[in-house]
Amino acid sequence: MAAERAMEGRRKAAMAVLAHSDAADIAERLGAVDVSVHQTLREPENGLVMVRGRIGGDGAPFNLGEATVSRAAVRLATGEVGFGYTLGRDLDKARMIALCDAMVQSRELAEAVEAKVLSPLRAEMAAKRSRRSAEAAATRVDFYTMVRGEG
Repeated sequence: MAAERAMEGRRKAAMAVLAHSDAADIAERLGAVDVSVHQTLREPENGLVMVRGRIGGDGAPFNLGEATVSRAAVRLATGEVGFGYTLGRDLDKARMIALCDAMVQSRELAEAVEAKVLSPLRAEMAAKRSRRSAEAAATRVDFYTMVRGEG
């Protein structure tokens, strides 16, 4: 049971990184991993999902609109099944996310994917976030009020 929760946590963390990364960056990093033989269970395809919202964050839910998503599913030769979903119409990214999801579950490939794909992508995301924060801080204006001493 604890092992299942740990695996679920690893998959969630991997999906968070992959979903927020560019397809070109994922492809570049994935090229460094010896990708095992795999078969496509679900060809990458585009579709729509309903986006729901809440007024004030805790009000009654309502249908906000639709968003385009891409999805794919693959199975490694060792039996691990991976699923990939991403916002937008990037079929290659959905396929790469599915492949990474399957490899994260594999005992033989999990460490390589973490070291060669996920860790560099995480570091790149942190650097981008830091750079954006520094750019925003450079334009920061400190407002203060001077109290006039009349009286």
